[in-house]
Amino acid sequence: MKVKPLGDRILVEVLEAEEKTKGGIILPDTAKEEKTEGKVVSVGLGKVLESGKRQAPEVAVGDRVIFGKYSGDEILIDGKKHKVLKETELLAVYG
Repeated sequence: MKVKPLGDRILVEVLEAEEKTKGGIILPDTAKEEKTEGKVVSVGLGKVLESGKRQAPEVAVGDRVIFGKYSGDEILIDGKKHKVLKETELLAVYG
């Protein structure tokens, strides 16, 4: 399925939570902490400014990003967890 975010929204595929701790202990599903990192899958056209011009997003498809724990709206696409976030909800780009 193809999803194209509107405006200044960004579609991010959430990275999977760790299955094991660094010490090798396998975590059950209830103990896994939700990841706040992901990979940008799709980007909207950008924010419309008061002047009527469009400000291009600062991120691009393929960027790895960090976002707030409770930010965005969660959706499932082809069985994978994704979030639709506003560009202002992104905390950092890394990688």
